[in-house]
Parts: sequence; C-alpha cells; structure tokens
Amino acid sequence: MSYFSSNFKLGILGGGQLGKMLLYETRKWDIYTRVMDASEVAPCRIACNEFVLGNLMDFDDVYSFGKEVDVLTIEIENVNVDALEKLEAEGVKVYPPTKALRTIQNKAKQKLFYVDHGIPTAPFSRFAYASEIKDSLENGGLDFPFVWKSAQFGYDGQGVKIVRKIEDLEGLPPGECIAEDMIPFKNELAVIVARSVNGERTTYPVVEMEFHPEANQVEYVICPARIDAKVAEKAQEVALKVSEEIQHVGLLAVEMFQTQEDEILVNEVAPRPHNSGHYSIEASYTNQFEQHIRAILDLPLGNTRSKVAGIMVNLVGAEGHTGDVAYENMDQVLRMEGVTPHIYGKRQTRPFRKMGHVTIVNENISKAREIAQHVKETINVISK
Repeated sequence: MSYFSSNFKLGILGGGQLGKMLLYETRKWDIYTRVMDASEVAPCRIACNEFVLGNLMDFDDVYSFGKEVDVLTIEIENVNVDALEKLEAEGVKVYPPTKALRTIQNKAKQKLFYVDHGIPTAPFSRFAYASEIKDSLENGGLDFPFVWKSAQFGYDGQGVKIVRKIEDLEGLPPGECIAEDMIPFKNELAVIVARSVNGERTTYPVVEMEFHPEANQVEYVICPARIDAKVAEKAQEVALKVSEEIQHVGLLAVEMFQTQEDEILVNEVAPRPHNSGHYSIEASYTNQFEQHIRAILDLPLGNTRSKVAGIMVNLVGAEGHTGDVAYENMDQVLRMEGVTPHIYGKRQTRPFRKMGHVTIVNENISKAREIAQHVKETINVISK
C-alpha cells in the first residue's frame, strides 16, 4: 500500500500533545490523518487533515470514526476497546491490537499478565473495591506502607497514592484497584521498544527518570541512564520480553524499578509514544514519533541510537495558578545553547498539568543535567 501523498488514511484516537507530535511526522511524509478527540481545542486540531469531535469511550463514536480509516492507532489508552475489536474483525488494522490493549488498559490485568508470563514485578494484591483494603489490613493480608493504584483511568500521577496509614485511605475512588509493595529502588528507568507489524523489534537506550515528590510526575528524563552497562542490558532484555509476550505493534514504553540489588522489576507499560521518549526528538537519529509511524505501517524501523546525550524537562502548570496560560522567562530559555522548548497548545493551565517540555542536548551528560536544572528554575508556567 502507498502511504505517501495518497488516498490512505491514518486514524488517531486522541488529540493531545502526543498526537500533535505524531502529526509532525505524518506531515513530513504527507500521510493523510484523521483525529478524534472530545475537546474542540485539542492540540491536534491545527495539524491534522480531518478533526472529528467524539467521545473516546463511546462505542458508536469510536466505531463510526474507525470505519473511515485504513489504519487506526491511539495516543491515549482510555478508548472503547469493544469498538476497536469490532473494527478489527471487519478488517480495519488497529495498532496496538485490541488484545494487547485490553491487558494494558487495566493495571490489575497488567500485573497478573506479568506474573503469568514470568516477568519480574513488585508483589501486589488485587481488590474489586477499595473498601476491601481496610479489611485486608485488619486481617493481616496487607501491611503499611504500600502503593495504591486505580485499575483504570490513571495518568500523569493521577490514580496513584502512597498509603502509609489508615487515614490515607480516605477519599480513594471506590472501584477496582491494586495495592503494591513499596520497592526501595535505586532508580526508576524506562525502555521504549518498537515492534512493527511483521515482528521486527528494536529498543531505545535505557533512560533514567526523576519524579516530582508530590505530583508523582516525571520532572526529568535522562538519556543515557547513569547506570552500570550490565543493568542497562538487563533492563533492555526485560523490556523485550514484555514486548514479545504482549505482542504489541507500535511503541511500548516499559517503566521499571532498579532495586538496591540491581534487579529489574516492571512497574507498568504504555502502548504508544511516551513522555520518557520526548528527548528523542532532538537527541536520536529516529525520534519515537516517527518510529511509531514506521512500526504501525510496517515500514523499516529506524536507528534508535542517540546522536548526543539528551535530557527532557517537563513543563507543568505552577501550583496556585489556574486559567489562561502564560510562559514566564521563555526568552531566557531560548538564549541557552542546546535547549529546545516544545509548547503543547493547551490554552488553560492548572497545577501540575503538562503544558510542554524542554529538551537539552549536550555531549556531556552532567553538563546537560546542570542546564536542565537551570531551565526548570527559570521558566514558569502560570496563569495570566
């Protein structure tokens, strides 16, 4: 099939920043795109060929949208999988495949999948209702501290809470969830695996992630990770095993813990371009967004090596600010060598909302990290 300057249509469910960055690549290759999102001001709207307003969780909206495209992909996991399954049965190519997406959408199913397939992960308990956690604590089935995770619909630090005492259970959503052992880890790592329709696979270098202690969001992504080569090799091996077992198509971001004993435990995965791969736009031979397009269209996968060390800084809304967004000190950031801001196109800010990111490239990883800190301390995402 001809994809370039042709009648081929690529559908993308979700119109946020990940979709917007995917569209950089489709526009580069003149691939026709159709995007659906529930927001009239979604970042994708300005860059796709067709924009459709619709509810990603509604069967009819997703099914009707998918009938008009040749290949359908996602930029967010929270979509109606029943509709995707019907589209798949009717011949629409859906990537990631619905079987993989069903497993990944639900964190409890995800964890059980790891156990069933011999993939190392932190011990956990599964609960149909959050109210069952208190009973488990009282009967000795669970001990403090642990990490509570909503089984579905969590993202960007939402749906995750460290529970240290009984009072921390107050206000938790009532639905299905897991309680996971807290791991005294050295580092939080991630590996992005690309897998094409024909099964060709490749991995990006291991990255190291530094998180905001309150928001549970990634603040910095550092590539390459500052870890021993043997640990990096083990992390890539584990990521490839997850990829092979789950049989995704496209990108799979595998988030992991490096324990004090240098074991690798899988935390969770995302079947799409991911925050941990944004550095690749400036630092890699083939950025993650182009790679996703290559994989789902069964084109040869690109070179995943880095040209230079890269660090990504997330730009999130400042605490105490809600409303029309303003970016303070952007001129100062633009004067810094090797620094590239990316603004996502969200007009409204709120505390910890992802509004953009900044990539820092430098031959020296320590220098890059130093500049990244300066960027973080300089730019402010506030309301007008």
